[in-house]
Amino acid sequence: MRLSFIFLAILIFSCAPKEEVQDYPEKDYHIVGYVAGWKNINPKKIPADKLTHINYAFADVKDGIVTHIDDRKTKDSTNLAALQSLKLVNPDLKILISIGGWTRSKGFSDAVLTAEGIEKLTDSGVEFLKKYQLDGLDFDWEYPSLPGDNNPYRAEDRDNFVAMLKSFRSALDSLGALDNRHYLMTIASGGFRKYLEVNNMAEAQQYLDFINIMAYDFYTAGDQTTGHHANLYPNGSKGRSAQTAVKEHIEFGIPAEKLVLGVPFYGRMWKGVDSAENGLFQAGNFEMGLPYHQINALSKNSSYSRFWDTKASAPYLFSPLDSTWITFEDEESIKAKMKFVKENQLAGAMFWELSEDNTGTLLTTLYKSLNPADTN
Repeated sequence: MRLSFIFLAILIFSCAPKEEVQDYPEKDYHIVGYVAGWKNINPKKIPADKLTHINYAFADVKDGIVTHIDDRKTKDSTNLAALQSLKLVNPDLKILISIGGWTRSKGFSDAVLTAEGIEKLTDSGVEFLKKYQLDGLDFDWEYPSLPGDNNPYRAEDRDNFVAMLKSFRSALDSLGALDNRHYLMTIASGGFRKYLEVNNMAEAQQYLDFINIMAYDFYTAGDQTTGHHANLYPNGSKGRSAQTAVKEHIEFGIPAEKLVLGVPFYGRMWKGVDSAENGLFQAGNFEMGLPYHQINALSKNSSYSRFWDTKASAPYLFSPLDSTWITFEDEESIKAKMKFVKENQLAGAMFWELSEDNTGTLLTTLYKSLNPADTN
């Protein structure tokens, strides 16, 4: 009787479905975290061991030069010194200054309109890098050849953007030859097709170490319908997704191994949402953006229920009690995206922004997904 039971147990467990284990090529993935310069930076609260790059946001382009935003010079100096101290924890950590951003891209188009202007901008950017002993420059021009936040723009931006990158690459290579090191150059690219259509990314990428795709903000404050703002796969009338953004970047001439997938550490809330489909793709009034840690707290509120859109590979919260719907990123969606990064042999992942998740949940999940052998 005992032997029969043991045999039966062995049979049951041997027939049970096994979790699929996928082998991926050995690779050191980039984990790029943006850090907001308008906040007080406490290096003790930054998990430097889980990051490969920090992009400090932002420097401005004003009067044709790279400079500090408004009166932030003292704050930037303090913050950048704090970030440099993280190299005591992680000597391989790279610190870059991000130039531009959504509200500070107004000076690019005018600055690069002439060869003289490009040279002036290049000289100022390299001086900024040298002053703060940075490892590279990240250009967040949002966007060349497009208005972005009501910015000056022109058709010539297409060629001038490439000329700007070529100039900076040459200057950084010359500096690197003196210092016996390589200085990084990256950009944040738009996660939508029009950005790729109006720019020459196949040529631009030649001067870049990697490209951070802003694969989020698919649904924003301007939408009167709910929808995922960072879904991995397409679902809904817009047809936008992280997968689509990656495929389009590759289609327009960027090698997969230079692409870094951007993920948001924040979400968005709509109110006045109908309960059909638990609020997904329903009419509603945009309310606000929310950091992940606030969304995580709301998810523990009994009035909210979490749902998973299998087609989109994206979570959302809905509260029928107050007709509130929230799109966000969580552990399950991060794991799915990092699996996608590995399957498509991308360079890694980027996120905006570190302080949006003071629980550390999303970064830890991201890190462990890309580094499963690391048990720390």
